[in-house]
Amino acid sequence: MDIILNNSSQRPLYEQIEEQLKSQILSGALKEGDALPSMRVLAKELRISIITTKRAYEDLERDGFIVSVTGKGSFVKGLNSGFVRESMLFEIEEMLEKVAEKAEVGGITFEELTERLRILMEEQKNG
Repeated sequence: MDIILNNSSQRPLYEQIEEQLKSQILSGALKEGDALPSMRVLAKELRISIITTKRAYEDLERDGFIVSVTGKGSFVKGLNSGFVRESMLFEIEEMLEKVAEKAEVGGITFEELTERLRILMEEQKNG
């Protein structure tokens, strides 16, 4: 499991951990039942506070990506495709709200936004 933190990012460290673990779960790199490192071990490996890893794990559990078993640790939870889709749509909607706000401030049209999105999605698909 690879997690790379960016200290110069505006995103809090716990969000960076959450995002990367979600991505690894959704991509299949981490599979149902896979054990995650303990909060203490992960904090030590990343050289961050255990409070940060605790927050990330709690949020992942709340969102249904992992399950924690007292005395055994945290494990990747089996995800149903409907849940995954709804989760992704919710995150996308949050991001699009920010995009819409910036577009309005910058005088960017809907057509300009959709063209940029089309280009980005093509780039993503082509690697």
